[in-house]
Amino acid sequence: MNATFEIARLGAQGDGIADTETGQVFIPFALPGEAVTAARLKDRADLIAVLSASPERVEPACRHFTVCGGCAIQHLEARSYLDWKRRKVVQALRAAKVDAEVADIAPCSLHVRRRITLSARKTERGMILGFNRAHSGEIVDIVECPISLPEIVAAMPALRELAGIMSATSQPFHVTVTATASGLDIAAEGSGRMAGPQRLAAADFASRAGFARLSVDGEIVVEPKKPAILFGDVAVPVPPGSFLQATAEAEQAMADLVLAHLSRAKKVADLFAGAGSFALRLAKNSEVHAVEGDAAALAALDRGFRQASGLKRVTAEKRDLFRRPLTFKELNAFDGIVFDPPRAGAEDQSKQIARSDVPFVVAVSCNPGTLARDLSILVAGGYRIKAVTPIDQFLWSPHVEAVALLEKPKRRR
Repeated sequence: MNATFEIARLGAQGDGIADTETGQVFIPFALPGEAVTAARLKDRADLIAVLSASPERVEPACRHFTVCGGCAIQHLEARSYLDWKRRKVVQALRAAKVDAEVADIAPCSLHVRRRITLSARKTERGMILGFNRAHSGEIVDIVECPISLPEIVAAMPALRELAGIMSATSQPFHVTVTATASGLDIAAEGSGRMAGPQRLAAADFASRAGFARLSVDGEIVVEPKKPAILFGDVAVPVPPGSFLQATAEAEQAMADLVLAHLSRAKKVADLFAGAGSFALRLAKNSEVHAVEGDAAALAALDRGFRQASGLKRVTAEKRDLFRRPLTFKELNAFDGIVFDPPRAGAEDQSKQIARSDVPFVVAVSCNPGTLARDLSILVAGGYRIKAVTPIDQFLWSPHVEAVALLEKPKRRR
């Protein structure tokens, strides 16, 4: 049913929220202060027209915006957009009763995303390659992406052709593209089992296109140049599908905060270490024990360390920190900790850190809600929050990173 709505505020996912007699209505692409016409279905509505526009409304940067589901909020001017993201961290901390000063957010530039995951599907009209429409399985074929590195966008025609060559299914599948120091690393998931000639054709095309590697469901099809990522000045040969921060600039911003806070630590535990984005930078100044549950990522970290020079000792331990967190007794062997868990956070590990005597701790998170929970545990254990810095790594999306710096005073003997 079509109706007119007054937008009161911006929701956590970037939707405009209208308060009505029958409850809140969430309207994508509408901004606070606007009057809009929208077609309502229960608590959601599709925007039809903006009757009175907010002064904060700007022209979107991408022709695919509102159709492609990759971005939620290109239509909000930059300062208000950054304030909205920072407030997400402030509100999460407030809800958890965590008292902390939240710094200004570190912004994200255009054309810097080094990894994107595309959806692909073979149709009667040819190969479709792009992003899913919001709240839909429909794939929007894209020709531009202003958040992504130019070399990824320039490769879109070749990626679309490669997807068509290796597709062995009528179902949608995913193609993750990562820009590495060696070239583009292409990892397909769910594209189907390729027959011999099809596999050879895909390998030949990937090589001629200059791609560093092509893998399907974790199995390498061809690898003309081993893909490597620079963590500081250490080159790490990353495995297919390995976790990687989405932009190098956000990773560096986080690393700068981590390194500065742990500069006095001689022995550091890097928990949820991945392939070593923090560990290998920290090893310039400190001995590091890297703990990670993914064996392939840990092996890549170890190879990067062994091929580098000028680093202090780095040890690696494969361990599921959700099932078996490091105990406070184990942690007391260190004078610095950094932990960067998945979105679920690190509740059990935080409880052990809270019981420890480690003086310097850095919590890195992609989820303000679980970060706030984990910080409340650490504060209850005697830690003081020195600073919380939000970082906008996923431009124009609802996601926000944050880095929290904590200290624990030495106990009197």
